[in-house]
Amino acid sequence: MARIISVITQKGGVGKTTTVNALAAMLNKSGRRVLAIDMDPQGNLSFSLGAEIEDVHTICDVIKKDMNALDCIQRCNTADVIPSDVLLSSIELDYTGKNREFLLREALSDVKNLYDYILIDSPPSLGVLTVNALAASKYVIMPMLPDIFSLQGIAKVYDVIDHVRQTCNPKLEIGGVLVNRYNKRSKLHKEVMGTAQLVARKLGIPVFRTAIRNSPAISEAQSLQCDITEYNRRVAAVRDFKTLTNELIERGVL
Repeated sequence: MARIISVITQKGGVGKTTTVNALAAMLNKSGRRVLAIDMDPQGNLSFSLGAEIEDVHTICDVIKKDMNALDCIQRCNTADVIPSDVLLSSIELDYTGKNREFLLREALSDVKNLYDYILIDSPPSLGVLTVNALAASKYVIMPMLPDIFSLQGIAKVYDVIDHVRQTCNPKLEIGGVLVNRYNKRSKLHKEVMGTAQLVARKLGIPVFRTAIRNSPAISEAQSLQCDITEYNRRVAAVRDFKTLTNELIERGVL
């Protein structure tokens, strides 16, 4: 049965999609069966993995029970994926009743035995789509940038996770906080990293030892729909993601 891991943030641009993409690539290369779920209506993960995004069935069709999840899976070079599109944003309005937080968990019941890992890219918000990702997951990873705004968001994200644990998924565990686009030469980045560790310690959650260094090549690879780990192996961020994968294994998240 697949281990389901969601990656969530309260705002965009912090490396959420990149993290899912890179972990999918690393796990796929190690021979693991990986399914990526794009729960962001912007569909950036779908595009970056090279999935078809026009006139295809998406995770929205699965959640609405118009299609079986198995019939919506696309085979891509980096990993299998169930894509997303802007119609997914309608879920917030269409489903307002009881048990709406379990829509994704129910939708994945037909495919979770086919994979080793299911990685969920959530939207950059803390609404019902993110709650669905958390309700379906065993672990959650919280990316952030080394800036004050991301730092302020840690507690807000934690509050949502804690709410989900208390109401619909008591087995949900926090894998850790991941700092992206880190520059070890920056005094500000070092200060924010130190403060993040203090805040996380107070909340009882870990910060990953591995920080992902900034690299334009990572963005280039995604825009060209290339495998992040193959586009330029010499890039520091690629080495960082490999180290992160090992750390996740060490911590029991993978």
